[in-house]
Amino acid sequence: MSAPARCTVAIALALAFAEFACAQQHDHSQMDHSRMDHGTMDHAVVTPPRGELRTPIPPLTDADRAAAFPALTHAMTHATEVHSYLLVDRLEVFDADPGTALAWEAGGWLGSDLDRLWLRTEGAHRDGHTEAADVELLYGRSVTPWWDVVAGLRQDLAPGDAQTWAAVGLQGLAPYKFEIQATAYIGESGRTAARLEIEYELLLTNRLILQPLVEVTLYGKDDPARGIESGVSTAEAGLRLRYEIRRRIAPYLGVSYEREFRGDDDEVRAVVGLRGWL
Repeated sequence: MSAPARCTVAIALALAFAEFACAQQHDHSQMDHSRMDHGTMDHAVVTPPRGELRTPIPPLTDADRAAAFPALTHAMTHATEVHSYLLVDRLEVFDADPGTALAWEAGGWLGSDLDRLWLRTEGAHRDGHTEAADVELLYGRSVTPWWDVVAGLRQDLAPGDAQTWAAVGLQGLAPYKFEIQATAYIGESGRTAARLEIEYELLLTNRLILQPLVEVTLYGKDDPARGIESGVSTAEAGLRLRYEIRRRIAPYLGVSYEREFRGDDDEVRAVVGLRGWL
């Protein structure tokens, strides 16, 4: 046999021996485990089967959850920068008898996370005259992460002559994300009033939002000059569907039911409006 041929045979035999030795090293089925001393083996360094964790994850405890999601406290540091916000919640038109009527509700604030100066207004213009309008200027103080106490003045511009009230109330986000404004008023000659407004926003999509609303106004005394009787004066329930073209502006369609208990009158109206904020 020539020298090149002998070299080729030697290389082939060497490769075959190496492959056989490697197979014997990893083929545990050929091992006699009955003759092995398992007491002397270090099982801690044995590699676990594929798909199993090297170090098991311990069970989740209440302490782990508390550390990951700490409870909100009002003692947390609040930013002191001054910011502002203005929301036109409702600016809408509807058919009236006669003509077309316009109604609005808007509010905004100027201040920090804890202390704010609030401005609120709402009213309606119908048949060429303003049938109801008021403006409130309030100081608000955050007392919990979700609630503010407010106090200040309210000025009624219509109906009748202007009238001033002292105001105190609570506003914020109740459980299940109900937005609530509850305000009490004290006016001249010991007159009292209260207003409660509840809103909810139901996201049908990221931009299509259904907004139910309920508002009730009460008075403690009769006021014949303004056509007001004691007890529940007016109640309104509305349902408005808006589409946010942009987050800052959204046209809407809706239906509103309003009842005046003074004359036992009620009115159902379809509304078209615009909502926006700055």
